[in-house]
Amino acid sequence: ADGAPPEAAAETDEAARETAARALLKRYGVVFRRLTEREPRVPPWRELVRTLRRLETRGEIRGGHFVSGVGGEQFALPEAVGALREVRRTEAAGDVIVLSAVDPANALGVTVPSGAKLAARTGNRVAYRAGRPIAVLDGGRVIDCEPLSPEDGWAVRKRLLRAAFTEPAADAGADPGSDADAGAAGDAARAAVPALTR
Repeated sequence: ADGAPPEAAAETDEAARETAARALLKRYGVVFRRLTEREPRVPPWRELVRTLRRLETRGEIRGGHFVSGVGGEQFALPEAVGALREVRRTEAAGDVIVLSAVDPANALGVTVPSGAKLAARTGNRVAYRAGRPIAVLDGGRVIDCEPLSPEDGWAVRKRLLRAAFTEPAADAGADPGSDADAGAAGDAARAAVPALTR
């Protein structure tokens, strides 16, 4: 092929996988197979997981079960685990977090009560409370995902609609190495709080 010895090619491939793994960890804090399926420019999970295991063995990241409802191996930055635990301890207020359906922090997507997946479109939004989706804005229509009191329903609808007109959406196809979505980590942590099972 290019005349490089196989050892050099293997080192280059491993360096590329480690760069992708670090970018995903920086973006999400917690990485698992289902999350990487949304990423168009990352190595296949079977290759990426070997790199993540190596990082765990070196003590740079943690392996475990951090997100409930997601099977398989999961890896996290130590600071992400700490942040999730802290948010979990202080989440008693029941704040509502609104994320764009295309926001990288909304990594798992949402199924609306009809059973359909919420389309990852710029104007669609998800309102979370204590890590559970409570309502969605789908094509301009608000759909409750769980029963809400009239006052609570009104407040959530107002937040969803306001967010649709005031918050810029993240680019779902952003390069995993970019810092464009680094600020989403706080909302992601607050939205994922009950999912932290460790």
